[in-house]
Amino acid sequence: MLYKASLWEIANRQQLNQRQRLILNRMLNGFKGYMNTSKYAKLAKCSTDTALRDIRNLVTCGLLIPNAAGGRSTSYRLPDIQEIKK
Repeated sequence: MLYKASLWEIANRQQLNQRQRLILNRMLNGFKGYMNTSKYAKLAKCSTDTALRDIRNLVTCGLLIPNAAGGRSTSYRLPDIQEIKK
């Protein structure tokens, strides 16, 4: 519970759109696996270009962390409690 509260505290300081809030909520509430651009686009009902822009913004805010594999197969996860930027 402390984890969710800490993450939403950061999210509330950012100007996130409804799609970004929807995805964060999904990931915090039992989403299995990692997020990628195509999953984001399907869940948020947007284009992959919009999904990529949203994801990049979430990474900049520290709300998503890219996994090691890069390029077209890049996936993202929520930060661990130690990685959350205060």
